[in-house]
Amino acid sequence: MTTVKRIEPGSAFKVAGIVYAFLGLIIGILTALFSMVAGSLGGLAGGGAPGARALGFGYGLGAVIIFPILYGIIGAIGAAVYSPAAGWVGGFEVDIS
Repeated sequence: MTTVKRIEPGSAFKVAGIVYAFLGLIIGILTALFSMVAGSLGGLAGGGAPGARALGFGYGLGAVIIFPILYGIIGAIGAAVYSPAAGWVGGFEVDIS
């Protein structure tokens, strides 16, 4: 068993930022699809408010743009916090074969 006590902050920052941004993109796309479907279903049922479909599309498009940015920032901050936290509690234990 090997313990990872420190990860270079710059490399962890980049990797976590990219991984979380990709995750945010996937969640943003799913949110966009759900909001567009919900907007179109409300319009088909006749009970939807005027402009609900456009609002759903706008929210979905915003999610595809905003979610990757927010998730990337959150992931990068988490990576920057890892080294001090690992110093306090000991870090990840990894079995390397």
